Amino acid sequence: MSTPHSHDDDDDHPHASHAAHAIKDRAIKNQAIKDPAPTSRNESRLLLAFALTLITLLVEAGGGWWSGSLALIADAGHMLVDALALLLAWAGAHFSRRPPDARRSFGYARLEVLAAYSNALIQFLLVAWIVTEAGMRLFKPEAILSGVMFWIALAGLVINALVLRVLHVGPHAHGDHGHAHGDEDLNMRSANLHVLGDLLGSLGAVVAALLIRYFGWLQADPILSVLVSLLILRGAWRLLQRSGHILLEGTPDNIDHAQVTATLLQDVAAVQDVHHLHFWQLVGGAHMATLHVRLATSTDAEKIDSDQVLRDIKQLLHERYQIRHATVQIELKACPDIQCHD
Repeated sequence: MSTPHSHDDDDDHPHASHAAHAIKDRAIKNQAIKDPAPTSRNESRLLLAFALTLITLLVEAGGGWWSGSLALIADAGHMLVDALALLLAWAGAHFSRRPPDARRSFGYARLEVLAAYSNALIQFLLVAWIVTEAGMRLFKPEAILSGVMFWIALAGLVINALVLRVLHVGPHAHGDHGHAHGDEDLNMRSANLHVLGDLLGSLGAVVAALLIRYFGWLQADPILSVLVSLLILRGAWRLLQRSGHILLEGTPDNIDHAQVTATLLQDVAAVQDVHHLHFWQLVGGAHMATLHVRLATSTDAEKIDSDQVLRDIKQLLHERYQIRHATVQIELKACPDIQCHD
């Protein structure tokens, strides 16, 4: 037997503790409706950071071409990665609020993952070009306008510091309401890390410009370019791994099938067997699950409240494993599926 899957956490519970939980859920939802400002502010900050980063990378790319500095061009390439990351972070925050439709029942949030995967592949090509060019310049250095390189790199350093200030998210004492905005805060902290890498790249370009100007060490430019390209490569590889894992419907990192099964068997009364577990995520943090649960068979089977068991299972999955959407098939007899334990 299976029970229909319910998406509403506000159903009236037969016990006082469940009623209190439902009241708390209503309060959180009502507060989120009354105060949409945090998400809106995050979107505005991400969009402003993207605009500033885009302007800076265009200036550095133009300055690198004008001065002959590969380091500036490499730093502009690194900033291109992060500009796209900021744009994706904004798009994720924006489109995640777009309601699903008949053709896309899970909504549009995975556009962010698809774009991230494509972005990572492009960055591998960029790194290959930078390393090849740097190798040629190590053996045959080209003249560089160190003054132009210095001032443009310094301007990039200042703007990156400004962007980091715009994005900065300080520590907050979150209660239950803070949990509702946890994904937005995580998104902002991720953007902070990207911009911090840009700032370090600009700082390195400033140092390289000074080495060239006062010591005539032209090799500093290609060496720094390779170091910056390693930053790009590291970020691109991690982005490719994460986005590819999500697109392949991989199990989220914080979820272990055996542990979830053991927890359900131990902590939810009347659960005798858990099988056919599948976990995945739409985007980072948006965890989903489907599973079959067989209830205990005994002379008291008719006294088991399957609706209450369903609520307990979904509450446990949400609180311990951050699973927002769970489809649970309740069974009183053997699983009717042919390959039930796959």
